[in-house]
Amino acid sequence: MYDIAIIGAGPAGYVAAENAGASGLKVVLFEKKELGGVCLNEGCIPTKTLLYSAKMYDHAQGGKKYGITAQEVAYDYKKIADRKTKVVRKLVAGIKMKMEHHNVEVVRGDAYIQSGNESCINITCGEQAYQAAKLLICTGSEAFVPPIPGVQDNPAILTNREILSLTAAPESLTVIGGGVIGMEFASFYNSLGIPVTVIEMLPEILGGIDKEIGEMLRSIYAKKGIKFHLNSRVTAIEGNTVHFTDAEGNESSIEGDKILVSVGRRPVLQGYGLENIPVAVERGIKVNEHMQTSMPNVYAAGDVTGFSLLAHTASREAEVAINHIRGIEDKMEYNAIPGIVYTNPEVSSVGLTEEQAAAQGIEYRLSKLPMTYAGRFVAENEGQTGLCKILTTPDGKVLGVHLLGNASSEFICAACMAITNRLTVEQLRRTVFPHPTVCEILKEGVFEI
Repeated sequence: MYDIAIIGAGPAGYVAAENAGASGLKVVLFEKKELGGVCLNEGCIPTKTLLYSAKMYDHAQGGKKYGITAQEVAYDYKKIADRKTKVVRKLVAGIKMKMEHHNVEVVRGDAYIQSGNESCINITCGEQAYQAAKLLICTGSEAFVPPIPGVQDNPAILTNREILSLTAAPESLTVIGGGVIGMEFASFYNSLGIPVTVIEMLPEILGGIDKEIGEMLRSIYAKKGIKFHLNSRVTAIEGNTVHFTDAEGNESSIEGDKILVSVGRRPVLQGYGLENIPVAVERGIKVNEHMQTSMPNVYAAGDVTGFSLLAHTASREAEVAINHIRGIEDKMEYNAIPGIVYTNPEVSSVGLTEEQAAAQGIEYRLSKLPMTYAGRFVAENEGQTGLCKILTTPDGKVLGVHLLGNASSEFICAACMAITNRLTVEQLRRTVFPHPTVCEILKEGVFEI
């Protein structure tokens, strides 16, 4: 009998297994593909590796602005793709070592929940049967492909999985969906000089982030050559041609060598026997603040809950679940979950946006500064401005921080800590920030409130 069985070894599953194993619990971790899950193998890590290569290429091409001239600047797509694979393999190997170090038994294959009650969960994987006192479900999410006529069995259609497997750059790319995934791939291929068109159903790209920052990023990429069709709904796909209508009902079409479908993801709820235990499901597996399902000894963490489909959210949820199993007081809070878009420039955001605060009737104060108020930003981002927006309550507690500008992903965590710990503007003002750093924009911003 295991103390805990974990299905899925993504950012929720492997973090949970590591924490549980380190605390002395007897753990079995099931994974049907590779350790690290979608994030490490088909999402976060490979895309950011590609984007860094694109950023290096951007820097090399723009060297003259910094007094640097190169004889020849070119990219090798196969080497970029090979490096992406190398990075992934290295990190997967690191997770494997962690599992071994903490005595986690890793079982490769399709785990299936046969039955369960409040004292024992019965699982099979292949021909082997397993029993565990607790179960943590971390099966993640999968790309949602809408039932658009012509999308099925179409070799031109790609999801995040297939596009990462390309060994040669497409001649052109049509992106259906201007969310985070769509914009990151649009950014990557735009940097390589490949024609990109983005078709988005909403009035603006990156729905859910600060509207002003979304508009600014779109304007930047429009100047770089990306074509945007907003308020547009795809009606059909014929071969590599996408047909769509705009808000007025006008019909248009765009032809692209490849078509990336990136309209969202959905929790994986089928194929592992979830229906064999009395666990409540809504848009995902329903959980409480301790990540506990309607069955007391069954927990769920990560994308499978359908709430916040982000790797860092998944890892924190896993920590909360294991702490609750161990009897350590902890609970999951979602008011300070950062979101990053790794375009060039980056977008980083945490907490309430102006639009969300207004919709919820929350009174707020606003500080808004160009990123050029930070000396290091000016030194390293020739010709760029960026934006820093800080929202606080009337009595000075931080509600949200929204940034457009490179390096913002590396210091948004300071804003996360401010919101999590309910820090005031006055406390931030008294904090010593290193100089010169881009993060000084936060201190400059709070002085304006």
